[in-house]
Amino acid sequence: MIRSVVKAAILRHGWEIWGSEDSFDGFFKPEKMVPLTLDSVRGILPRGGTILGTTSQGNPFRYPVRNAKGKIESQDYSQKVIDKARTMNLDGLIVIGGDGTLSIAYEFFQAGLPVIGVPKTIDKDLLATEITFGFDTALHTATDAIDKIHTTAESHDRVMVVELMGRNAGWIALEAGISGGADVILIPEIPFDIEKVCEKIQQRARNGRRFSIVVVAEAAASSGGTPLYRQRAEENLSGKLGGVGFVVGEMIQERTGVDTRVLVLGHLQRGGSPSPFDRLLGTRFGVAAVELASQERFGQMVALKCGKVEAVPIKDAIARQRLVDPEGEYVHAAKAIGISFGD
Repeated sequence: MIRSVVKAAILRHGWEIWGSEDSFDGFFKPEKMVPLTLDSVRGILPRGGTILGTTSQGNPFRYPVRNAKGKIESQDYSQKVIDKARTMNLDGLIVIGGDGTLSIAYEFFQAGLPVIGVPKTIDKDLLATEITFGFDTALHTATDAIDKIHTTAESHDRVMVVELMGRNAGWIALEAGISGGADVILIPEIPFDIEKVCEKIQQRARNGRRFSIVVVAEAAASSGGTPLYRQRAEENLSGKLGGVGFVVGEMIQERTGVDTRVLVLGHLQRGGSPSPFDRLLGTRFGVAAVELASQERFGQMVALKCGKVEAVPIKDAIARQRLVDPEGEYVHAAKAIGISFGD
């Protein structure tokens, strides 16, 4: 995406482009603001991640600072970002990220900075766009892992539990589970009953299938339960999900007596060379963002709708999360081919 922004801005408009390393944190440190040229983006198309770095906790409006007593307090550093942008005579900011980053971008837009948003998250949880770039690559990684798990599960008559990312949205688990041939998929949008999960596993065993694949989204929770956090949220710092796969695995083994193993794919889903789809989508989004900037259509986010790249207000995109519809086509299709959601 950065590559297409730089190339379109320079080749089509002759603009000067700067990059802020470590997201908004880069505005606080002069050495973190770097010029982006055709040379600096050469060869980055097949690379994962970003050449500019990133941060998930640097909100300048509520910047977390630990005081002398060790307690985290909020400081409003937003004016420093605004002053830096104006000192550099920036005509606009193209901000790439998920709902958190784009929420910050919208606050800056309201404060007077010209901002354009680009949706980038593996979670696919941003409203107003059908997909975000990064999701397809994560989906390929997760599906490939499930494919590989099948052989050891079947050879050893085991239940294999695969925990996947996605925060509060179950898209990766749902789509990878269907694509990888999972027998059970547990997602945040559909609370599960562990007894029904075990019933599915035992039914397969009675039919001669003595192994099962259970895909679990990291924020999945049982009926009446809550998501499992390995680190609870502090003020201004989001909590860290993780560990539900081991909880589900222990409950399955305890109730069924079947040898159960757990694989937590973790940050492997966030790395690697981007898929051709993500490369193409990122390129299209970058070019569209530059065109919005040339038209001074700030406060907008580029989005994919019905296969076409369009502009939507950032405010609409962050209004709420895009979650899996428990009554939607994907869930209906999964249930039609015998996949259990534990409900």
